[in-house]
Amino acid sequence: MIRSALFSLLVLAPQLPLRAAPPLLAPPPVVQRQGQALLTGGALCPALQSALETAVGPEQRVWSVSVLDQRGQLLADLNGGVPRVPASNQKLVSTAFALDRLGPDFRLKTQLLRHADGTLEIVGEGDPDLSIAEIQKFAMVALGQGGSRTPASVSAAPVQLMVREEPRQRWWPADWEPADRSYAYGAPITRLALTSNALHMAVMDPAARLERILNSTILQQGGQIHLQMVDQQAREAATARSDEASVVLHSEDSAPMHALLSLANTESHNFTAEVLMREAADAWDVNRAALATTRWMQTQGLPMSGLRVRDGSGLSRGNRLTSRSLSVLLWRMAQHPLAAYYQASMAIAGQRGTLRNFYRGTSLQGRFWGKTGTLTGVRSISGILETADGPRYVSMISNGAYAPNSVMGQILLANQRVSRCPAWNADVMPRDGRD
Repeated sequence: MIRSALFSLLVLAPQLPLRAAPPLLAPPPVVQRQGQALLTGGALCPALQSALETAVGPEQRVWSVSVLDQRGQLLADLNGGVPRVPASNQKLVSTAFALDRLGPDFRLKTQLLRHADGTLEIVGEGDPDLSIAEIQKFAMVALGQGGSRTPASVSAAPVQLMVREEPRQRWWPADWEPADRSYAYGAPITRLALTSNALHMAVMDPAARLERILNSTILQQGGQIHLQMVDQQAREAATARSDEASVVLHSEDSAPMHALLSLANTESHNFTAEVLMREAADAWDVNRAALATTRWMQTQGLPMSGLRVRDGSGLSRGNRLTSRSLSVLLWRMAQHPLAAYYQASMAIAGQRGTLRNFYRGTSLQGRFWGKTGTLTGVRSISGILETADGPRYVSMISNGAYAPNSVMGQILLANQRVSRCPAWNADVMPRDGRD
């Protein structure tokens, strides 16, 4: 299922960016535009502000909504500085962090290494699409067959093979609900994750599953194996020097970053978002990765009051974001040299991803690129809305609203209807060539 989704995203992705992203040898920093998002001085569009308040009605207390224009001006805002549980809107942060740090062509690697002392070891980086067939290739290469099924070529001596993995206590963020962990969307986060550690439900012991497949493959070839599961943290310390002399015998790469971003944002794939945050932070301890993400957010000039990062996917109810922070993040990323990849990773109203069934047949279809978020009692949508007066960066978070989907649709339509706000002044800043 994941492989099929990735194939579709790889085919579609080149058609999606609104402007071409230049080829880059290294991921660039965020462009530092003069000034920051202009969040002071109150909302600049009274008509839009009134439409916002009308849409949420008596439920204002449980809503946060912020709207920025293409200059970073705050057009309308309702409780925009109140930290709320963002659900999967957290992925907008994780994917922006990963794209900025790693670039669009980055691929997660799974490798079979031969160390200087002759030991063989499989190491991975959390490829969400790692398949059983690919793991079987590693077993075959470890046998010294290079893919051949000729039993005569199998050495009589048992294959000594180590498999490096995160310790069990790191497989789930500590505050993920126990009930969520048994479902496919709450599968454990490991470096070697066959089919993202999920079948119809979560694979609760991915290390044991991996061991069974490796053992079975080698035994089918008439070989023998001595398999040792080793702790990633301890192994890193033990091989810090010897890894430099290691030889890569076989490698399997993931889809490129731009496809992984789409899997995380368009399809809201939790496992992928978690891996991307960890790889961007160069830390698989979720607490260290969350701290690195927070520091990155600070460097982007986001409003940080009350923000809290607990995971990369938004499944943790300990996360806290504000609608202002998300709208500013969207605006900042629109200035990034890789902005097209970021926008292309999002779902599209009425057309694809988690927004495919929303706003069909309305003026929003094909004109809103966004990320949805859903937990019990939580609904969030943030993204980029095309209007007659240019893009708007909209973030909406509800924690306890009665019918949030309807309200969100009303707010997006109001943004299209109230296009040119009375307070807009063409002399303030050039409009990037728009008529």
